[in-house]
Amino acid sequence: MSIGQLYKHRSLGLSDEEALRMYTVMSLAAKYDERAFMLQRAGKIPFHVSGMGQYAGQVGMAFAMKANHDYFLPYYRDYAFVLSVGMTVKDLMLAVFCKAEDVNSGGRQMAGHFGDKKNHIVTGSSPVTTQVPHATGFALAAKMKKQDFVTFVSFGEGSSNQGDFHEGCNFAGVHKLPVIFVCENNQYAISVPLHKQVAGKIADRAIGYGFPGVRVDGSDVLEMYRVTKEARERASRGEGPTLIEMMSYRLMPHSTSDDDMLYRTKEEVEENRQKDGILKYKEYLIACELWSEEQDRELQERQKQEINEATKYADLAPYPKPEDTLLHVYAEGDGN
Repeated sequence: MSIGQLYKHRSLGLSDEEALRMYTVMSLAAKYDERAFMLQRAGKIPFHVSGMGQYAGQVGMAFAMKANHDYFLPYYRDYAFVLSVGMTVKDLMLAVFCKAEDVNSGGRQMAGHFGDKKNHIVTGSSPVTTQVPHATGFALAAKMKKQDFVTFVSFGEGSSNQGDFHEGCNFAGVHKLPVIFVCENNQYAISVPLHKQVAGKIADRAIGYGFPGVRVDGSDVLEMYRVTKEARERASRGEGPTLIEMMSYRLMPHSTSDDDMLYRTKEEVEENRQKDGILKYKEYLIACELWSEEQDRELQERQKQEINEATKYADLAPYPKPEDTLLHVYAEGDGN
């Protein structure tokens, strides 16, 4: 690592403490992901969708946003993002166990359909890409009400071929809305490789809608922070949206219902595993003399204990009651 690459976080306005917290969050997200995958294989939970390989980019973007101020419409792999803006491992575990205390939906939705009102996380629905026009609507509300929040929405590269994506981008471009569109391009839409589903660069599609598009290395947490920070500042100035294409790689199967060895090789996965942003960022912190292998071992042990406690709590928590099936489905009260 060259001298010029050291302490990049400081030049971006991040303190040493913030830089370390970035690593802590992406490490915790990976720990949760590993545990959830094992729980599904053990028959303890019904389903899990992994975000492994995308956590460095997610953390970089989340740290560039304003928690408890901006509004977030994440997609179903964004565990590191939601942990960065206020959700906890306990929240994630209650969701994947489908328990009544689940803040997302009271145990009624897929675990990755995040929704947490106090942290401004807006839940998505099962059809992919529907969150894009919803995010555009939130941004329109901000402009109409002259409020200064920015809306963030993320989705996979498969979603970028859906009509909702194009409609949301076009409307946001026409009205110069304060929204950041992020395509987390992990190279595979379920089993279809990128070259069979996308012609050209997804970031270049922004040109047709009249706003900037940029492709970024998603394994570089600090570069993702820089680009997202610039996009947020642009939106705040009233200059409209930005489309960010975060290039990453899905290290796990599409979901626990998928056998990824049917469409790619172990060698391909392992090659990309060595390029994972968590490993790269750990090396960066050590090179900056902000971190050590001993500190890392201690962190892994603490986080393992945190995961164990959250797992035990969620496992013992009660399921939703049958009589509460329609709770929160319809508007409550007198409507005033």
